[in-house]
Amino acid sequence: MDPRQDRFEIAFFDVETTFPNPPGQRIAILEFGAILVCPKTLEVLQPYSTLVRPADPSLISSLPERSNGITPDAIASAPPFADIADTVFDILHGRIWAGHNILEFDCARIREAFAEIGQPAPEPKGTIDSLALLTQRFGRRAGDMKLASLATYFGLGQQTHRSLDDVRMNLEVLKYCATVLFLESGLPDIFTVNRWEMCSAASVSEGSSGYARFMEPDELYCSRLKIRYGISTRFVDQAGRPRLSFVVDASQSLCTVLDACEVVAKKLFEDSRSNSEWNPVVTRQSGNDPAARLRNLGYRGMFISISLAFCGTH
Repeated sequence: MDPRQDRFEIAFFDVETTFPNPPGQRIAILEFGAILVCPKTLEVLQPYSTLVRPADPSLISSLPERSNGITPDAIASAPPFADIADTVFDILHGRIWAGHNILEFDCARIREAFAEIGQPAPEPKGTIDSLALLTQRFGRRAGDMKLASLATYFGLGQQTHRSLDDVRMNLEVLKYCATVLFLESGLPDIFTVNRWEMCSAASVSEGSSGYARFMEPDELYCSRLKIRYGISTRFVDQAGRPRLSFVVDASQSLCTVLDACEVVAKKLFEDSRSNSEWNPVVTRQSGNDPAARLRNLGYRGMFISISLAFCGTH
C-alpha cells in the first residue's frame, strides 16, 4: 500500500508571487509557506517557509519594494525552486490541501513551478478552499471575504502577505468561523445571524442606469423578527434612483429601541451642520401589525439600526 495514503494531515499552504506586469507576463513564486495540521486537534505539526529565487533574473530586478520584507536583495539570495522542489513535494503530495483561494491561484502556481523544472507536480488527496467554503457556509458577513477582511472581522490583526503568517491566519479564521457556525446551529434561538445574512440573501448586479440594484424584495426571518427589504421605485433619491428600503414588523419594545436610535441619529445629523433636510429615520405604518420603515440612511447606518433593533427584541 502506498504509505502516502496514511498522510492524514491537512497541508495549509500559500505562495507569494510576482505581479504580472505587463499583463500576461509569467507569474513566479517568491515565497512558499505551509503548515501541517492535525484534523482531529488542529495542532500545527510542521511549519515550513522559504523565499524562492525566480529563474528569470529580470523578475528580480523589476521587483518593487514591499513593506513585508520580500525585497529584491532577499530574493536574490534565496534558493531557486528546483532546490526546494523535493521538500514542497513531500509536504503536499498525498495530503489534503487547504488555503484561501487556492483553487484559483496557489494550486496553479505550484503546478507551473514543477512543470518549469520538468518534475511531476504533487497531487492532493482532497482540497479545501476556504474562500469558497466560507462564502457558502458563513455568507458574506466580512464583505469581499478576502483573508484580510476576515481577519479584520474577527479582530485577528493585519494580514502581512507573508506565506507562513497567512496560512496561520487562515487556520485561525477557520477556527473562528467554525465556532460561530457551531453556536448558531446549536443555539438557533439565541444566535440567529445565520438566518439573517444580508448579502447572501440578495444578489447584487449592476443595472443599466449605473446603480447597483437588488433582486426582488425578499423576506428574512429571525426568531421574533420579520424583515422585508429590497429596491423599490416608490422611494427614490434626488437623482431619481431607487432606494433600498427595509420594513420591519415591530413590537412595542422594538419601536422603543428605534426611537432611541432616531434621537442619536438626528443629533449626529444636526452636529454635522448639514444643509440637507432632516427626514425621520423611522416612519410607522398603520394597521394591525405595526411596521417600521428604515430609509434615507447609508448602508452602514441602516445595518447598525437594524442590529440594534434586533438586539432589543431579545
